[in-house]
Amino acid sequence: MTNNEDWRELYPFESNYLDLDGLRLHYLDQSPDQANPILMVHGNPTWSFYWRNLVTALEGNNRVIVPDHIGCGLSDKPNNYNYCLEQHIDNLEKLVTTLDLKNITLLVHDWGGAIGLGTAVRMPERISKIAVFNTAAFPPPYIPWRILACRTPVFGKAAMQGLNLFAKAALSMATVKPDRFTKQVCNGLLAPYDTWANRVGIATFVADIPITKSHPTYQVLDDIENNLKTLADKPIKLIWGAKDWCFRLECMERFQTHWPKAQSHVFEDAGHYVIEDAHERIVPLLEELLDSPNQS
Repeated sequence: MTNNEDWRELYPFESNYLDLDGLRLHYLDQSPDQANPILMVHGNPTWSFYWRNLVTALEGNNRVIVPDHIGCGLSDKPNNYNYCLEQHIDNLEKLVTTLDLKNITLLVHDWGGAIGLGTAVRMPERISKIAVFNTAAFPPPYIPWRILACRTPVFGKAAMQGLNLFAKAALSMATVKPDRFTKQVCNGLLAPYDTWANRVGIATFVADIPITKSHPTYQVLDDIENNLKTLADKPIKLIWGAKDWCFRLECMERFQTHWPKAQSHVFEDAGHYVIEDAHERIVPLLEELLDSPNQS
């Protein structure tokens, strides 16, 4: 971890850990005495810090659980590990079953979409409501050139693990409101990724993007998409930053084909880090979702 700890003022939460065959998966469990669990699932290259403004706004009246994937955040970052989508889904499923979470409101972003919704289609009876932020849960319809560049064998690994360019670039490329990315916020987003070894999760998430159908994760994503219909009757909000160059609006539109009853909310002045750009406007939408009646 970085020696600059000023970000902890923005992250005043108690740490919890789940044992996964000897590895520690870090997670927040705020207001655990409350019912109505909210499960927030991050993507790459973020961690539970990304959800901090929503955690602060929603805890108290709700139980809020926010894990860090293995390789990310305050979780263990082993060098030799099966870093793939299916394994991350297995890990999240174990967290849900260990904590015996039911009536879950699921929030997902970036790779957290595939991981969270991959878990949801395995156990739809535990999921009550869903909010989806700039993500996908299907084989990628396109690969942005900036992602392809990170897949090059030598340059990509050196850039992501050696120079931390993937996480650092996101501080400007994933937002349209750079004034929100104060030094303190930037320190928080980058804090767990301060060495080559600690950036293994960032690199392996990028490597797990299936460019061809022969990639093992392609079939996992295809299976998730084929089962999205099992969630279609639940209250769902699609909340999108329109200026995202990675998960563009066509990704939201693809979700709409599976979930025609979902409510869509597009922020024209927000990017991929939509919660950083627009969390004040997102909180009322989530409160509305939480107050909505459950699936009959």
